[in-house]
Amino acid sequence: MADPFDTLMEVQEHDTALDQLRHRIDSLPERLELREVEKRQRSLESATVEVRSQVDDLAGRQRLLEDRIAAAAKRRHEIEQRMESGEVSASRDLQAMDHEVHHLSARQAQFEEEEIALLEEEEPLDSLLMEREAAASSLAADVGRLSAAIDEAEGEIRLSIAEEERLRAESASRLPVDLAARYEKLRARLGGVGAARLVGDRCDGCHLTLPSVEFERIRHLAPGEFATCPQCDRILVH
Repeated sequence: MADPFDTLMEVQEHDTALDQLRHRIDSLPERLELREVEKRQRSLESATVEVRSQVDDLAGRQRLLEDRIAAAAKRRHEIEQRMESGEVSASRDLQAMDHEVHHLSARQAQFEEEEIALLEEEEPLDSLLMEREAAASSLAADVGRLSAAIDEAEGEIRLSIAEEERLRAESASRLPVDLAARYEKLRARLGGVGAARLVGDRCDGCHLTLPSVEFERIRHLAPGEFATCPQCDRILVH
């Protein structure tokens, strides 16, 4: 039967490998790129909302002008029909109606000029919206491409994780219960590393040199006797 401390190091190696694999999932280059693309999407959406708000405002003003143009044209047409019908014969009334027709014509022309100015103001904004919609479409395509790449890479890594977990479970099943419990507590507290080898007079967990007295004490322990690093408290396999 394998030495329990050698078995413990097998478990630690599997745990380290699992931590590295899970870190790979979180730090996939495609995932980092996707975050940047999504950040650009949010920025673009915010800028597009602002431009669309300006376009909507201009469109609202344009509709108001169109209503005023239509009302002036309708009123002018009504007056001109009355003048042509012979219904009104008094010179003074005809002059007043003619004056109103000219006034309405002038107002209509002014509204039409204002409408043209609005259309000219709206034109570059419409072009800008088209550019931003094209950019949004391109970013959406990037999101789809990167998401697919992440799913594929993550799927491969998770297969490796499943295999490591299987091997880890096999090794862990051979550990004494008290040693396994001690290891799990230390691993949770010490950044995933609960056991380390003693390499020379140095702990391979904290990479610090043991005091000479402690090193000599551990060096003379029996092979199956328990030892911990006096500096990081990890289980020392010696």
